[in-house]
Amino acid sequence: MIWYTLLVLAVGAERIAELAVARRNTRWSLAHGAIEAGHRHYPAMVALHCGLLAGCLVEAWTAGRPFDAVLGWTMTAVVAAAQALRWWCIRTLGPRWNTRVLVVPGLPLVSAGPYRRLRHPNYVAVVAEGLALPLVRGAWLTALAFGVLNAALLTVRIRCENRALVRSRTSTGLRAPAVTPDSGQ
Repeated sequence: MIWYTLLVLAVGAERIAELAVARRNTRWSLAHGAIEAGHRHYPAMVALHCGLLAGCLVEAWTAGRPFDAVLGWTMTAVVAAAQALRWWCIRTLGPRWNTRVLVVPGLPLVSAGPYRRLRHPNYVAVVAEGLALPLVRGAWLTALAFGVLNAALLTVRIRCENRALVRSRTSTGLRAPAVTPDSGQ
């Protein structure tokens, strides 16, 4: 059980690293004329992700479920793959990646890295991690609650990003995008 607590804490530390990158990228984006959208849903997103980490620990410690090695190790691999995908997205987008919806008018859409194949690869990582992390230790209630709430939040978030991208591109005289990657475009 201690190793699972350490895994959840490591994911929490990774989130803090993401926020540091996002803060730096926010300064860059604003300096380049970024327009923010979706600021009303951002606190809900932060609360949901904090709730995921807390729920993982609370359910794992209180439910008393035995560790299922096949499920646990498989989900640990999914968590690791989700982290790799997330940081590939961050690296590909560079200063344009953010946890907020910040759009710098006039910049072309990114079509490199995971954006060549996936429309919203960062959110694929979020969904995979949000379901896998609790299941590493059998916290299926947390996985279910996060999955349902995250689906609702991502519906709002992706619509917000798509509208912001279309608005930005049409206001600068560019053709509206057919494919829209996640945050920071």
